[in-house]
Amino acid sequence: MSEAPTTWVDSHCHLPDDPAEADAIVDAARAEGVEWLVCVGTDLATSRAAVAIAGRRPDVLATVGLHPHDAVRLGDEWDGLVALAAGAGVVAVGECGLDHHYEHSPGPDQAEAFRAQIRLAHDLERPLVIHTREAWDETFAILDDEGLPARTVFHCFTGGADEAEACLARGAVLSFSGIVTFKNADDVRAAAAMTPRDRMLVETDSPYLAPVPHRGQPNRPGWIGAVGEGLGAARAESVRSVADATRANAAHVFGIA
Repeated sequence: MSEAPTTWVDSHCHLPDDPAEADAIVDAARAEGVEWLVCVGTDLATSRAAVAIAGRRPDVLATVGLHPHDAVRLGDEWDGLVALAAGAGVVAVGECGLDHHYEHSPGPDQAEAFRAQIRLAHDLERPLVIHTREAWDETFAILDDEGLPARTVFHCFTGGADEAEACLARGAVLSFSGIVTFKNADDVRAAAAMTPRDRMLVETDSPYLAPVPHRGQPNRPGWIGAVGEGLGAARAESVRSVADATRANAAHVFGIA
């Protein structure tokens, strides 16, 4: 008897707002071995679109959040985000956090929005999805002050072994993107190698960060297998083992039976 095909969960992707385009991308991903995926909100409009596609497709889950780039919108969008996050079909709060590389929103606004979403995740007893870039120390300080929600994911993990150790010591899960396949990402691979098998996820973060051998192209959830291959190589672990572990971990993190 032949072995069953390897299947995946894309734990973090961004889909187009247009329903037909989004459905076509998900259908293509299903044909490429993706069992289900998490469509991530970054502001009120994208969160509404994520909830809408999750409402019509059992193979898509939604998060609701305000990205640090858009933290200045907190005052205008917060009530809508809170109402949406409390609704059925929403599995996490975020992505949220800090980004001091671009500073599209001022640092104090980012911190305020991050703290508000940590508190919302606690209130709703939902997982928290974190974006952090060039902001590790402040991210940890805020999390230590507010307390990590029971299920916290560092999405698109870009740190090295030291940052991974700090995240893991706080009980968080690390989600690895196509960066784990990049030639200059030895620090991320070192972090991947030390991450416990039950504390790792894979994601595409599509349409960004296409993995090798697709670099330079718009990413898509159907390429999650290439991310898994890169993670397996970093861990000296089989692709099937990585797929099985990350599927189970995603189901636990996002509360899927």
